[in-house]
This record gives sequence, C-alpha cells and structure tokens, in this order.
Amino acid sequence: MRVSIEEVLKEHNHTVDGLSGIQDKILIAAKLVIDALKSGKKILIAGNGGSAADAQHFAAELTGRFLKERQSLAGIALTTDTSAITAIANDYGYEHIFLRQLSGLAQSGDVFVGISTSGNSESINLSAKFCKDQDIRSVGLLGRDGGESIGLFDNSVIVPSDSTARIQECHILIIHIWCMMIDEAF
Repeated sequence: MRVSIEEVLKEHNHTVDGLSGIQDKILIAAKLVIDALKSGKKILIAGNGGSAADAQHFAAELTGRFLKERQSLAGIALTTDTSAITAIANDYGYEHIFLRQLSGLAQSGDVFVGISTSGNSESINLSAKFCKDQDIRSVGLLGRDGGESIGLFDNSVIVPSDSTARIQECHILIIHIWCMMIDEAF
C-alpha cells in the first residue's frame, strides 16, 4: 500500500495546529452567528460537494442539538431542496442556486455562512455579494488563500492549507467549535 497513515495523520495534525493562528476569526464568526440566533434570526448555510454536506451538518446541529439539550435554533442548509436547486440551475444557471434561495428567504439580521475549500465557488461568491448589498451578515468558511472570496464576507475563516481533504476536516472541526459555543450561549 502506498498510502502512509502516519503521513496523512502528520498532515492533518499540521493543518489543525495552523488553526491556532486564526482563533480570533473563528471567535468573531461564532459571535456573529450567536448574536443573530439570540435576536431570533436565521443562519443560512451553503456549500458545494463536501461543503454541502458540512452545510447540512451545521444546520442539523442548530435545529437538533449538539452536546446538550437546548431549544431548536433556526439553521437552514440551502443545499437540501433538490427541486429548488435543479429548477434554479436550469432557469438561471448553477451559479445562482443559493443566491435565488437567499433572495427569497434571508432577511436583515440573518447570517449567511458560505463554505468553499477554494474560495472560488461562484455560487458562494455571488451569494456573499448579494448579502453585502442586502445588509445580511456573512461568514466565509474557506481554505487555501481564500481565493476570489477575499473581501466578500463580513468575516472570513480561512484554513491555512492547500489540501481539500485537510481543509474539509478543519471546516467540520470549526463548525463543531461554533456548536460548542452556541450550546454555551443557549
């Protein structure tokens, strides 16, 4: 076998260690989400591929629970309605699948969490631009150097890695950190 478990674990640990340098960004993002939830607002979450799974995971932790019993919180994954996604993609283009949903669901004070390992997902970036224009707060959960997403979000949490797998592993870790903080706040 050519895959070295030890090398994969070493790369994973190195990437996780790099999160120490972005703790302030993780905390700022958590505060944005918590403040919105405490004000009775929604968290709308989107991503493509593995990031879509992370969006759904985060929404489930909000509406269900994470570690402790608490009230259900308003978390919506914009990745789950295949009829809406395919209709929007067919009628407007794939890049609009989240933007169109946001334009119908998001209100001032809500928070959009856009997840992209590269920062170059057009569907996420168009949504971030929309949020900026509509006074909807936004958090980018990104990787690599932030890509084309730089400057589009109110707060960008960028995992310092070029490996999609390691970025995705850290994205779910960051989401779990946020969930712990949310549990604490509620």
